Amino acid sequence: MKAAVLHQYDESLSRDEFVHYEDVPDPKIERPTDIIVRIGGAGVCRTDLHVVEGIWRGKVDVALPYIMGHENAGWVEAVGRGVESVKVGDPVICHPLVTSGHCLACRRGDDMHATDSRFPGINSNGGYAELLLTGERSLIKLPKTLAPKDVAPYTDAGLTAYRAAKKASRHLLPGEFAVVIGAGGLGHIGIQVLAALCAAEIIIVDRSDTALKLAQECGAHHLVKADGNEVEAVLALTGGRGAEAVIDFVGEGDAVAKGLAMTRNAGFYYIVGYGGKIDLPTMDMITTEKTIVGNLVGTYPELVELMALADRGLVHLATREYRLSEANQALKDLHHGKIKGRAVLIP
Repeated sequence: MKAAVLHQYDESLSRDEFVHYEDVPDPKIERPTDIIVRIGGAGVCRTDLHVVEGIWRGKVDVALPYIMGHENAGWVEAVGRGVESVKVGDPVICHPLVTSGHCLACRRGDDMHATDSRFPGINSNGGYAELLLTGERSLIKLPKTLAPKDVAPYTDAGLTAYRAAKKASRHLLPGEFAVVIGAGGLGHIGIQVLAALCAAEIIIVDRSDTALKLAQECGAHHLVKADGNEVEAVLALTGGRGAEAVIDFVGEGDAVAKGLAMTRNAGFYYIVGYGGKIDLPTMDMITTEKTIVGNLVGTYPELVELMALADRGLVHLATREYRLSEANQALKDLHHGKIKGRAVLIP
């Protein structure tokens, strides 16, 4: 099969090619519950750029060369002898974790914290290829209204955004405010989820006019340009108090400090993007009683819930399609901020 393969790290993201488009062996069924999916779409994520940079080297045990791509959807190509829930030809979306289902975390539904798992595209071969090896527990059948190439990025970008927005929606009441920092690949989904699940006023903060326009199309009530005065602008919109919930899809540079400054006392700051640091005096934590919440992907049931919203037309992905052979161009366009929404590779 054809695949876009990572052979070496590039800490400066300056090489002409990050991955090589080449022939590699097809994946093989090894376990009774294994499934091979023919990829219909593979999302291109900023995490993929972090993988290329080598940031994940200390977090996962993976040997180069290998295939990135952790946002995948397609059609069932082959099944192990123990598979009963899907058949060859079924259109499916893949939860990003492949788990055994036996550990306590799995039984509680916390797939992200399973003790026995693989994360295709992160610590094993992923979907920047024609075929992907995954497991039966990871697959969700797609309704006829949703095509694999149109939903692939929901498996990480969508699922992560959904998880954070769902947490926030549980305590947001009419008349309260939610701030979303970053209206890109994740943020534009988070806006729609907030609008679907709660009645809070949604404020978007982004430095890109293109992203702000997309945010408005997705249901944002207020747009704030990140021009150095965004904290003051948010405080003005919220009557000087700050927002009850701030969801930070950036998580680096000065976004963290500003996001916390936008959070009202006793409010919640949800951190999704990464690369920065949270540095707060303990006295400030005590006197403000702000809650900081980390967010890691999402559960299988949450992906089912997100697909239900997509099926009803309440959430829509803005995507830009590339051929699998154009993986380098997609990664470079993402790196240089040229993509509105999410890039998808199509074999």
